[in-house]
Amino acid sequence: MSVLFETSLGDIVVDLEVESCPKTCENFLKLCKVYYYNLNPFFNVSKDFLAQAGDPSATGTGGESIWSYIASQQQSSSSVPRYFTPEIAPRLKHTHKGTVSMAVAPSIQPSGKNGDKGSQGGAGSQFFITLADNVEYLDGKHAVFGHVVEGFDALDKLNEVFVDQDSRPFKDVRIRHVIVLDDPFPDPEGLVVPAEEPTKPKDNSTRIAEDEDPLAELPEEEEERIRREKAAAASALTLEMVGDLPFANVRPPENVLFVCKLNPVTRDEDMELIFSRFGTIMSCQVIRDKKTGDSLQYAFIEFDKREEAEQAYFKMQNVLVDDRRIWVDFSQSVARLNTDWSNEISRPTKRGGGFAGREDLERTRRYRDEEDRRDNGGYGLVFDVDNERRGKRRKRSRSGDRERYKKDRGRDRSRSRDRRR
Repeated sequence: MSVLFETSLGDIVVDLEVESCPKTCENFLKLCKVYYYNLNPFFNVSKDFLAQAGDPSATGTGGESIWSYIASQQQSSSSVPRYFTPEIAPRLKHTHKGTVSMAVAPSIQPSGKNGDKGSQGGAGSQFFITLADNVEYLDGKHAVFGHVVEGFDALDKLNEVFVDQDSRPFKDVRIRHVIVLDDPFPDPEGLVVPAEEPTKPKDNSTRIAEDEDPLAELPEEEEERIRREKAAAASALTLEMVGDLPFANVRPPENVLFVCKLNPVTRDEDMELIFSRFGTIMSCQVIRDKKTGDSLQYAFIEFDKREEAEQAYFKMQNVLVDDRRIWVDFSQSVARLNTDWSNEISRPTKRGGGFAGREDLERTRRYRDEEDRRDNGGYGLVFDVDNERRGKRRKRSRSGDRERYKKDRGRDRSRSRDRRR
């Protein structure tokens, strides 16, 4: 009777001692049948000693017998022991490499007929495979029930893995799949085989994945791309902290076009008329100098839909507008998500609600606005003082300085006259 383990290091075939250990083999085979061992890691690997698996939690304290598993699936009210008493045959010893044994917990011992503790411990689902010959220390303590007949190269690889102080491999070694080649035992009452195999390990390991190569090097272009992404994320977080971005993971809107190389005489109305044939325009603004009002020769055009912006991008590239060939690209600016594209009061968008014409964004305010200052009786921060009030304060301060200067100058002159007398 055999079982095939497909592990991340290779296939391992185990022959079972069905005649000498029928109950232990039945427990092992039925656990394999319900995919109990699928995706389980080898959580304890000691070089030239053993490799232990069979605990879904990978802590060394989990696992249960097939009869306890059936009771838990049925949510039965009757108490079923978590462990069973395995057969420890005197003739089956840990003599050869590849011996398969059930891990016996000596602290959990079934009671005898008179309530006294038995001489043997309890076993659940955990098992181990020896990685060397003549491991006599384990004889009589753990239940041998099988031997590896194929896959010794996988055991050699398992013996050489790097482990931490708790003997767990840094890189996961998992049982990917289990195939029961021959099962002579009838299924226990209530056994239900799951319809699908598990797709996610239960131990939630954060170690190197069993299909990941920690020494693999990415191409230079890929490493540069990852480095730039990390640097951009760090810069975005900094800009969010200082208030220049509403949030770090903000993205430019996909329905806004950036148009540059405009003629200084081109107006908002002209751009809106030209681009309106591609779809509904929410806003169109030629950016101007806030002091002189002169055009800075670039504009932002917001469409209702992304598809309309894409069509305008492909059709309007290098088109002649007012004797200038314009350049069209998608906007990379996120300034409007926080305030506006310019310091002037921009034209209101036709779309109502939301922030910057989008319902999924929320405006982030850094300072107290005009309504708050009016409601609170003119109270505001120092940089909230308007230009008119600031100018009056400067005038009062300068006039006061002149009066004090005249008084001090008059005192100095009277003192000098007294000294001459």
